[in-house]
Order: sequence, then structure tokens, then C-alpha cells
Amino acid sequence: MNKKLVAALSSGAVLVLVLSGCSDDGEDDRGKVDAWAKTFCDQAKPQIQKRADAQQTIISTAADGKPADVQAADSKAFQDIADTDRALAKAVQDAGVPPVENGEKLQQDAVKELNSTATAYENLKKRVTALDPNDQQKFAEGLQGVADGLKRIEKMDQDALAKLQSGELGQAMAKQPGCQKPKTSVAPTKTSGPAAKPGGGTSASPSAAASGGGAAASPAASAKPSDASAKPSATASGASE
Repeated sequence: MNKKLVAALSSGAVLVLVLSGCSDDGEDDRGKVDAWAKTFCDQAKPQIQKRADAQQTIISTAADGKPADVQAADSKAFQDIADTDRALAKAVQDAGVPPVENGEKLQQDAVKELNSTATAYENLKKRVTALDPNDQQKFAEGLQGVADGLKRIEKMDQDALAKLQSGELGQAMAKQPGCQKPKTSVAPTKTSGPAAKPGGGTSASPSAAASGGGAAASPAASAKPSDASAKPSATASGASE
């Protein structure tokens, strides 16, 4: 379960642009395209960093963390990611219509999908917050449901800026420092001690469950391991490959 969540956060959720789209032959509008990319990426940079830190918070929650600690970390992280998606949607809107073919539609679709993804993360936060950390069996079962929900949101994240990050526009974004993969600034979380799980043992955090940890696996770990760089959803959320 944890592997799925960690993978979901490590791939579709990260904001990183390492695009390989084919560029258009026309050079006349290259300057305008580069200018649009710079405007967007300059605004996106702090959001990409915030999202990466939120993901790392979940993944680094100590393996011996109490269910309440896991719940708090996941809840805050999901809200932070939702906030970054909304901020990225605003960055796309503020940058104006991309100077490429069908630019207006690309912009409208990206803004709509980013805001929808933000809402989905907020709903996921509500599900985590509603879990009872005092009932560890039900807590673990609830986190599995959260993991399943995160997998669906990951797909939304990946689609959010897929088209925007293709072709000439995508290449221009990939060259901007603001759209590059960030370094996480969140240190591993330390907790006060292990929380007993049904039958003994400890409650597992995102990374713990990834290696077959305990009952209370955190939503940061459940989805196939993915690349370090993010996919198209990444830009909107943070990163794309």
C-alpha cells in the first residue's frame, strides 16, 4: 500500500520539467514562446518547491510514527499540494494565452484541470482527516482507500498540463530554471515513539509500508514506483518528463 502512495506522489505529483517534445520549425514566434514560458515558470517555481516538500513530508514520515502523526503529515501535505495546483492554475492564467496553435484552448484546459485536481486533493485530505487514529485496524484500512484515491488523482495530475507541455511550448518551459526539478528541503520526520498495531508491532509510515511495514501505512505509498522526474502533470503540479 505504501509503495503505491509513495510512487503516486513521486511521479504524477512532482513539478519538474524534463520534456522531450518535438519543436516546431518556425522561429519567428520563438521569442514570444520563450517569454511565455519564463513568465509561467517564474511564478511556478515556488509552487513546485512547495509541492516537492509536501511529498517528501509524507514519504519521510518516520516508520515508527504514531497513526496520529501519519494522519497529520498526510493531511497537511494533501492541502499543500492542492494549494500548489490552484496557484499553478493561476500562473497559467496570468501568463496569458500561449503564443502557439490552439493556445487559448490549451490554457483553458490546463486551468480547468489543475483546479479540478486541487479539489480532488482537498477531498482526499478530508478522507484522511476523518479517519480515527485510535482504531489502528480501521485506520490502516482507511489509508488503503486513500491510496486508491491517490492513484486516480495521479492520472488527473498527469493530464493537467500534458498538452501544454508538448511541442515548442514544452521545450521552452523545459529550459526555464523555474520549471526544473527542485531539491526537497524537508528533513525526515522524527516521532516520539512506535504506535502499537493490532497484534503488536508499529504503525507504518509511507516509506515503511513500501518495504512491507505495519498496519498504518501512510497514503504516500501506494502505486508503482515511477521515475524521479515528473510527468506532464508535474508542471501543473510540478513536473513533467
